[in-house]
Amino acid sequence: MKNKRLFPFSAIVGQDDFKLALTLCVIDPTIGGVLAYGDKGTGKTTLVRSLAQLMGDDEQPFPFINLPIGATEDRVLGHVDIEKLINDKKQVVQKGLLAQAHGGILYIDEINLLNDYLMDILLDASSTGSYFLERDGISHTFESSFCLAGTMNPEEGDLRPQLQDRFGLCLDISTPVDPEIRIAITKSRVEFDTNPEVFCERYKENDQVLKSRIIQARTSLSDVEIPEISIAEASKIALEHQVEGMRADILIIKTARAYAALHNRSAIENEDIQKVAPFVLRHRSQKQPNAKPNNGSTPQDDVKKKPRLIL
Repeated sequence: MKNKRLFPFSAIVGQDDFKLALTLCVIDPTIGGVLAYGDKGTGKTTLVRSLAQLMGDDEQPFPFINLPIGATEDRVLGHVDIEKLINDKKQVVQKGLLAQAHGGILYIDEINLLNDYLMDILLDASSTGSYFLERDGISHTFESSFCLAGTMNPEEGDLRPQLQDRFGLCLDISTPVDPEIRIAITKSRVEFDTNPEVFCERYKENDQVLKSRIIQARTSLSDVEIPEISIAEASKIALEHQVEGMRADILIIKTARAYAALHNRSAIENEDIQKVAPFVLRHRSQKQPNAKPNNGSTPQDDVKKKPRLIL
């Protein structure tokens, strides 16, 4: 990636929710990653690679690991270098892709095709920041804190509900139907392919400003105040959507805190909660459109309030 020009992150058109969700997970990796349902050819891979390029530079690249669906367990988790063990009598543990992704982004396209065992391990690593490897009598713990980005086409098979729930955020990405957006995407792509240096220079300042905001947000994240009223609002929303467990409440607060930090706020505000809640609820809400309202609203109002993230 160091010498290769990639499409500027700030130049990407029509994927605002995906850009925001990924950015929030870069600010706080403990959110647990983003699962994006989407059509083919909507620029999902381009967007993820562009964010990694945005966050790095030539002196200190931002790790970007594209995990292949057919990757072996040893390649994903790491392994003992048998040759050095036999010839040099040295115990050398080679890092797997999860450890290589530490501090960066781990991207998996068609994540629904990854086997469940590896999926469980990478989701654990994403949420805890580390994983344990035991091979050939050697035990080793690797740091593995990263932003997990998984994309998939539901027509090719879905994830088990238990695995979906492990992703912090989820959203839909569909092919743009607005002619103006399609025209803008086509023009920018042709311009980039024709002269990438000139095109990237045009967006260099925008990318730098965004990078500075993200870095500042990561630094100030722990200082963002979480008011009691915000926690109450998150719980209220989770109850309204009949989610299972407490994960939604916690993630709404974590994601809202990252959003507040991105906007240089010292405390979470209600608008932060309302902005990020649909990302958390997309794959967790069990609210039925015709469920009996408990807040004085009509069933029609409930349908309108149900989060929809069609881009």
